[in-house]
Amino acid sequence: MNLSNLRPPAGQKHKKQRVGQGMGTGRGKYSGRGAKGAKSISGYSRMRGFEGGQMPLHRRLPKRGFTNIFRKEYAVVNIGTLESLEGDSFTPELLIELGVIRKPKDGLKILGGGELKRKVAIKAHVFSKSALEKIQAAGGTGEVIGATKG
Repeated sequence: MNLSNLRPPAGQKHKKQRVGQGMGTGRGKYSGRGAKGAKSISGYSRMRGFEGGQMPLHRRLPKRGFTNIFRKEYAVVNIGTLESLEGDSFTPELLIELGVIRKPKDGLKILGGGELKRKVAIKAHVFSKSALEKIQAAGGTGEVIGATKG
């Protein structure tokens, strides 16, 4: 026995199927796609949610609820977070620099989560009632500034 006599087992090697290459390939004329219909066409891609012509689920379900187009979305900060920061005066610009908030959105809102044990001066667009009470109880001040957007 020598290397020139080695052959792979029967059935291991297959001839690559050449699809769409004419009548001599064994898959001629329609290339295995059938005659007519959407899927036979070149460049076909089915839309998401397509159910074979049946009304798709996302169109059968009723639409519920309401989206308020005038809703204001605030960047929120708890007073417990301000307690952990250095300094005694905070503005939206300073909090962005410190990395506490990323975007001001429609303004800065201070919430009452956490404890405040030192005197701080805070400028924000909105304060929750509990946040303002805790700031004043610690001897600090909370100043409301004008809205950033209309």
